[in-house]
Amino acid sequence: MSPNGSDRSSRRPMRRKLLQVLTAGLVLATASGCSYNWKDFPRLGMPTPVTEEAPRILSLWQGSWAAALATGVLVWGLILWSVIFHRRSRTKVEVPPQTRYNMPIEALYTVVPLIIVSVLFYFTARDESKLLELSPKPAHTVNVVGYQWSWGFNYVENVDGDPASGDAAKSKELSAIPDRFTKDFPAGADGVYDVGIPGTRNPQTGNPGPTLWLPKGEKVRFVLTSRDVIHSFWVVPFLMKQDVIPGHTNSFEVTPTQEGTFLGKCAELCGVDHSRMLFNVKVVSPERYQQHLKELAAKGQTGYVPAGIAQTDPAKNAETNKL
Repeated sequence: MSPNGSDRSSRRPMRRKLLQVLTAGLVLATASGCSYNWKDFPRLGMPTPVTEEAPRILSLWQGSWAAALATGVLVWGLILWSVIFHRRSRTKVEVPPQTRYNMPIEALYTVVPLIIVSVLFYFTARDESKLLELSPKPAHTVNVVGYQWSWGFNYVENVDGDPASGDAAKSKELSAIPDRFTKDFPAGADGVYDVGIPGTRNPQTGNPGPTLWLPKGEKVRFVLTSRDVIHSFWVVPFLMKQDVIPGHTNSFEVTPTQEGTFLGKCAELCGVDHSRMLFNVKVVSPERYQQHLKELAAKGQTGYVPAGIAQTDPAKNAETNKL
């Protein structure tokens, strides 16, 4: 055997081990990337979370980037390795050994992508299931109504404290909301509302759009309905958005952890003035929140604005709590 052939054969085990080490590192990084503590890493363009649920989303975002970076490092490493170790010699003209029908390598580049996709799918499905989970009795319920070109907010609350003063579940304005949501409405929910137009502005910040008030440290359920086309309810530092669909009711819950005024917008192209569908979210203390509800009642904004397009009973209650 020639010296050159001996050198090539001695390098093959080393290259094979290098490939195995890089592959193992990639799988390990992918499998563990979504379970890191979000505080230990950069937010990678995401705003600071302001709800109890938002860190879960941020952690998934960071883990996905970690897995993508690990994949990139592996690919870049293999490219550089090929360029360096398989470059053409200036003094030799023979064709280098060719690798064909190598089953271990072919199995490797088939199995590794499947592992990566499966891991990412698992963490995504796990977190989505947790984020859309609804509690038996939320502390507060807000019906968010999307319409061209602004937002309405129905606060389903017992504002006057009288359990016999109203029944939101039987309200004509909220009749489009399925029973699986109305059964959790508080007793005596006479309710108050606030509505906006594109020209509405927050009086403190001057930001365009109506202002949704929320209490800090208390769970709030959003029941999302539309009166015309598909919109999308997105509070930027909540790190979560959900479609507002006519004829279909979506819902999710958050617990605000930080007081302040935050920006929200429609994240679904809904027509010519889509860019003007802005709103604000003001998180305050529970006491100030209750005071705001009384202020709306004092202005005469009692009851509810129409929630959305009317649905037939079979369509309205066809979905179960598990969907």
